[in-house]
Amino acid sequence: MARLRKFCAYRRLERPYTRRSKFVEKSYVKANPALKIVRFEMGAPPSKSFDYVLNLKPKAALQIRHDALESARQTSNRFLESSVGKNDYFMKIMVYPHHVLRENPLAAGAGADRMSTGMQKSFGKPIGLAARIKRGQTIFQLKVNKAHIETAKAALKRASYKLPCSCRIEVAHSAS
Repeated sequence: MARLRKFCAYRRLERPYTRRSKFVEKSYVKANPALKIVRFEMGAPPSKSFDYVLNLKPKAALQIRHDALESARQTSNRFLESSVGKNDYFMKIMVYPHHVLRENPLAAGAGADRMSTGMQKSFGKPIGLAARIKRGQTIFQLKVNKAHIETAKAALKRASYKLPCSCRIEVAHSAS
């Protein structure tokens, strides 16, 4: 399996490029990679009410790959399940990775000129998905009661370590 390219190649938030061609079959991305995020809602049922809502928000606009979102979800969910319990929190991923990331691999080395087309057909093959996130948009939302606020902050802090940006945690009273 090929190694993942460093995310600094895809982190900047740019207008998604869509190919326009006089040939219809070349005007769209043919394949959509499988989404790696297993669950978007974890913990207690969403109908249960909690005292506090904690939001994880990025300090800059960027794209976050679905691998990073799943890794952050697993880390924080595992920490919350072991320290708080399955029914004493509700966590939700608030973003969805729609943006298809593409790569035009260029071969290097002996005989590479016979394998590679260079920039002649440079649209690229789909390699993954990313969520396009604005500055201050909520990535993770976590609902807990007053007794578990510090644990919830620690869980969101652990999730932020897996994301390619610096984040802040906002605490608010729940409306429900």
